[in-house]
Amino acid sequence: MNEVLSQDEIDQLLTAISSGDSEVDEFKPVNDTRKIKLYDFKRPDKFSKEQLRTVSNMHETFARLTTTSLSAQLRSLVHVHVASVDQPTYEEFIRSIPTPTTLAVVNMDPLKGNAVLEIDPAITFCMIDRLFGGRGVSTANKNRDLTDIEQSVMEGIIVRILANMREAWTQVIDLRPRLGQIETNPQFAQIVPPSEMVVLITLEIKVGDEEGMMNFCIPYLTIEPIISKLSSQFWFSSVRRSSTTQYLGTLKEKLASVDMELVAEVGSINLPIKDVLSLRTGDIVRLSNTRVGDPLILSVGNKKKFYCQPGVVGKKMAVQVTGKLEDVAADDFEELSVEGEESL
Repeated sequence: MNEVLSQDEIDQLLTAISSGDSEVDEFKPVNDTRKIKLYDFKRPDKFSKEQLRTVSNMHETFARLTTTSLSAQLRSLVHVHVASVDQPTYEEFIRSIPTPTTLAVVNMDPLKGNAVLEIDPAITFCMIDRLFGGRGVSTANKNRDLTDIEQSVMEGIIVRILANMREAWTQVIDLRPRLGQIETNPQFAQIVPPSEMVVLITLEIKVGDEEGMMNFCIPYLTIEPIISKLSSQFWFSSVRRSSTTQYLGTLKEKLASVDMELVAEVGSINLPIKDVLSLRTGDIVRLSNTRVGDPLILSVGNKKKFYCQPGVVGKKMAVQVTGKLEDVAADDFEELSVEGEESL
C-alpha cells in the first residue's frame, strides 16, 4: 500500500510548486511499460507451449508424408506445410470454417472420441477435377454439396491422408484413425460440447496453382490420455529409438561381413627392457605362468573370448575352440538384435 502524506508534507509540496522550485512534471506518475497478457478464466489453456510445439513437430512429418502421397495420387505438384497450431474452443473452430465444406469425422482408435478433418472447398474441387482427368482447375460454383460420386472420390483421398497421420503419430501412440462420415454442414458435426477446448492444426495446402487450408481438430478429451507424451523430450527420444530399431537389421547384415583379427595367445611374461633388448634368435623365454597342456587364449580384436588348443589342419597351423571365458562381460560381445528378437 502507498504511503499517505501528512498535511505538513502536502503544504510543503504545494509551496515548492507555487514558488517554482519544483516542476509539476516531476510529480507525474511513471507509466508502467510492462506488457500485460490477458487471461480468460472462463476459457483456461489446456495445452502448454511445449505440448503445442510437439504437436506441430508431429504434423510437420505428416505434412511431408501428405505432400508425397498426394503428389503421386493427383499426378500434380502438391505442397503441404503446417501454418499454425492453436487451442480454441470447438465453437470457435466451427464458426471459422465455411458452409458448405468438406468435413470428415474421424475415429481416433484406440483413443476415445472423434476428431475432425476439414478441407477447403477450393482444394476439394481441385483434387476431384484432377482425379476426373482435368487440369486441377477449381469449379466456379464452390458453394454446393458434393455429389455421391464426388463424395466417394474424396473418401479415397481422406483415407490416404489418414494413413499418413497414423505414421506421423507412431512415435507417441499406435494411432489407427478411421473415416466415419463426411459432412458438408459443420453444424452437423457436433463431436464435443461447443465450449470444449480443442487443439487445431492448420495446414496450408497447394495443388498446382490452387491454394487453400486443411484443418485437423482434436478435442482435449480425446487427446487427454496421452497428454503426458506430448513433450519434446519424449518425442525426440522415441524418434531416436525408432530410427535405431529401423536400421538395426541393416547394421547386423553389414557387420556380418566385417573381418575380425583372431589371436591365439600361448602365454605372457613381464621382462625388463634390458632383457628384451638382448634377445637373440634361438633364445628361450620361460613362461612362468603357463604349463604344458594349458589351453591357449583366443582373443577377438582386443578382447579375450575363448579357450582353445593348438593343432594342424592339412599343412597349416590351427586352433580348436574348447570353451568360452567365464569372465567376459556380456555387454562386451552383445549380439545385435531387433527389439523383440532373442540374441543368438
